[in-house]
Amino acid sequence: MQSRRKFIRWSALSLPFMSVTKAFSNKNTIANKPIVVSTWDSGLAVNAEAWKVLKKNGRALDAVEVAANSIEDTINCCVGLGGNPDRDGKVTLDACIMDEKANCGSVAFLQHIKHPISVARKLMETTPHVMLVGDGALQFALENGFKREPDKLSDDAAKTYKEWLKKSEYKPVINIEQQQIKAKKSGSGPFAPSYFDDGTANHDTMGTIALDAASNLSGACTTSGMAFKLHGRVGDSPIIGAGLFVDNEIGAATSSGQGEEVIRVAGTHLVVEMMRLGKTPEEACKIAVERIVKINPEKAKGFQVGFIAINKQGEYGAYSIQHGFSYSVTLADDGGKVYMAKSHFPK
Repeated sequence: MQSRRKFIRWSALSLPFMSVTKAFSNKNTIANKPIVVSTWDSGLAVNAEAWKVLKKNGRALDAVEVAANSIEDTINCCVGLGGNPDRDGKVTLDACIMDEKANCGSVAFLQHIKHPISVARKLMETTPHVMLVGDGALQFALENGFKREPDKLSDDAAKTYKEWLKKSEYKPVINIEQQQIKAKKSGSGPFAPSYFDDGTANHDTMGTIALDAASNLSGACTTSGMAFKLHGRVGDSPIIGAGLFVDNEIGAATSSGQGEEVIRVAGTHLVVEMMRLGKTPEEACKIAVERIVKINPEKAKGFQVGFIAINKQGEYGAYSIQHGFSYSVTLADDGGKVYMAKSHFPK
């Protein structure tokens, strides 16, 4: 009996140690709160901004907003006004944000505004609406003190657009719908490529999800969308349940890649629902990827989609269609780490 009491006492005392050991032995096990996870290796710099908020016991919602703001302030191919334009040479922005109480805000096809994620939050917090688009979104932004920026491409975007025009020979004035259909059938039309000439995927949405010290989840997603897209095209990024979804009882997920395919399966909502059924974040992301691939396995070989997710316990994971999807994780003052997601198709 005495030996049994000692064993029970030792086991109870060792539980905290075992938990800590487990947390550091496997990157996908329970992490210390707070934690922030973002798409791509560029997410490290984004996470660093979010971490400044989180480490001071700040709110996850504030953390993901400042994270998105930070990359919107940079010259980046795929986020913010410095991003690549659509085929008419216009930069149009999409963004959404969601908090722990299922409040959400979204803007799409927004032009001239530097921080679309903050416009989305303002919409969420000051109106009964979830989504504004186009001129209406711009009007709302201006009425709420956001500055109208000049209609000018960044140097990098201007160069990229000029090169695309050489090959596409696109002329907006004469490119009527029937010509678009013929061009699509011939495979030579001025449509957004899934991949650039150097093999990189066409557009890397910045999605960020965070769990704060109070165990509350929030997420943000911001992008300039697919380069050379049809003017007015909107992908999954500003769509709640597609590009971003947060359920404070379960977890949060966001995505990057060819948004049309994510929309078809309500991708991030699917990921969160799979976590509700007991799947790990990585398993849930894999199920969403497989759902997309199943629709058209041959077509899926030609585009990229990746999901990242965290659950209420602080576990995190990712999965993608093609090899090469990376994600960044920060949960301490160590600068964070970049991981390569597992993928459906091998390298």
